Amino acid sequence: MELSKVEIIISLSKFEDLRHELSKLNLSGVTVYQAIGCGTQKGTKEYEISENVEIEFLPKQVVMLVVENKNLDRIIDAIEKALYTGHIGDGKIIVTPVSNIIRVRTGEDGVDALN
Repeated sequence: MELSKVEIIISLSKFEDLRHELSKLNLSGVTVYQAIGCGTQKGTKEYEISENVEIEFLPKQVVMLVVENKNLDRIIDAIEKALYTGHIGDGKIIVTPVSNIIRVRTGEDGVDALN
């Protein structure tokens, strides 16, 4: 069983584009939560002239899903397609291995817990 957790950190403005693309992928589940944060620009927007001296946290959405590794490349490609603009703030995709997943109600684990 090879599973990965995919976390996508995006600006609020890109959420609908991502939601639309994820809807096409036949995923078993998606979790979304709100966060605040900044990247290497410390919260400076691309069109601002000067860089922030102090970190400014911007509102973000974090979208999390667990997928089988056999589907990982296809899913990552779809996410990149939905988010890419070529500008600062396109987002980040974080992929980490998952050792197991357990459905509490039934006790199923691994891939069985996803479906």
